[in-house]
Amino acid sequence: MADASTADLGKGKRITGGDRSTLAEDLRKRYDEGESIRSLAESTKRSYGFVHRLLSESGASLRSRGGANRNSKKSE
Repeated sequence: MADASTADLGKGKRITGGDRSTLAEDLRKRYDEGESIRSLAESTKRSYGFVHRLLSESGASLRSRGGANRNSKKSE
């Protein structure tokens, strides 16, 4: 869930300096605990791309995509 500081940033508002660092730390912690990028984006009212970029900048180890692989034929 988003905390008060995350909610204060507002949709479309430019985030720089300390606010950006604080948000990056919060998102990284939540992502490391298992929350998805889409869920983080929705809760912060930010785009998927923004959250992905912020996680990358913060040094988070991004998980691979889930779901079935299209070309995963098993050898018989």
